[in-house]
Amino acid sequence: MREKEGWFRVAMRWKGSVIPEVLPRSLLCGLFGVFIYIIHISTNLKVSLPILGSIIPNIVLGLLLVFRTNTAYERFWEGRKAWGALVNIVRNLSRQILVAIAELEPIDRAAKLAAVKLLPAFAIALKLHLRSESLNAELEANLSPEQFQYLHNMNHPPLQIAFWISSYLQNQSQQAKLDRYQLSDMSQLLNQMVDIAGICERILKTPIPLAYSIHLKQLLMIYCLSLPFQMVEQLQWMTGAIVALISFTLLGIEEIGIQIEDPFGHDANDLPLNNICDVMLRNIEDLIVISADQDPQSA
Repeated sequence: MREKEGWFRVAMRWKGSVIPEVLPRSLLCGLFGVFIYIIHISTNLKVSLPILGSIIPNIVLGLLLVFRTNTAYERFWEGRKAWGALVNIVRNLSRQILVAIAELEPIDRAAKLAAVKLLPAFAIALKLHLRSESLNAELEANLSPEQFQYLHNMNHPPLQIAFWISSYLQNQSQQAKLDRYQLSDMSQLLNQMVDIAGICERILKTPIPLAYSIHLKQLLMIYCLSLPFQMVEQLQWMTGAIVALISFTLLGIEEIGIQIEDPFGHDANDLPLNNICDVMLRNIEDLIVISADQDPQSA
C-alpha cells in the first residue's frame, strides 16, 4: 500500500521504526568516534581518512536505494504479468465458450453472450476492487440490471462474477451442451482468473515494511542535509545548486519506488488498467462478431 502520510512525517516517526533497536549500537559507534578523536589530538598517529567520508556513505545509501527500487519494480512487474495473463485467459475462455457450447435454441445465444460479457466484467470489477472504488457504469454495461444490483451487496465483486461464470458452465455441461473435457479446460482457465485476483491482492496488501521506509527516509534526510558541510569549502557559492541537484537525484529514485510499489492506482507511472480493460472489451466484441459470422455447422 502506498505511503499516505507526508514524507517528513514518515521520516520522523518513532513507532514502527528501528530507532529503539539501533540507537544503542549507534551510541556505541559514537563513543568509538570520540575515542578516535582523542587519539587524533593526543598522538601523532594519522587517523584522518577524508576519502571514507564520501565513499562509504555513498555505497551504503546506493545499496539501500537500489534495493528499494528493485523491490518496488518487482511488485510492478508482477502486477503487469498478472494482468497480461488475464488478457490472454479472457481471450481463450471467451473463444472456447463461443465455439464449444452448443446453441440448441435461440435463447442459448443470448445466454452465451451474457456469459462472455462476464469475462471483461470480471477484469473491470477487479480493477475497481484493487482501487477501492465503487461500482460504475463501465461495469454496469457488461452485466444485467439484476446482476449489477446484486454486486452492490458483495464485498468481493470479482469473486461473485467468477461464480456466475462457473455456474453457467456447469449448467451447460448438465444440459449436454458441453462435454466434461471442455468443461475441465474452461474451469481451469476460470481458476487462473481467480488466482490472478489473489496475486493482485497480495501485491496490494503487502506493503514495503514500514521500518525500512522510515529508516531510508531518515538516512536520505541526514545525508542530504550533511552535503553542504562536505562541499562548502570547495564549491563556495555553488554549494546550494549542487546540493539541490544531488538531493533531487536521490529523492527522485526513492519517489520512483514509492509510485510503482502499488501499480494499480491512477498515477502516471501505474499500470494502465483502464486501457487493458478496454482491450479486453474490444477483443470480446471482435470474437462475438466473428462467431456470429461463422456457420454453426462448421463450428
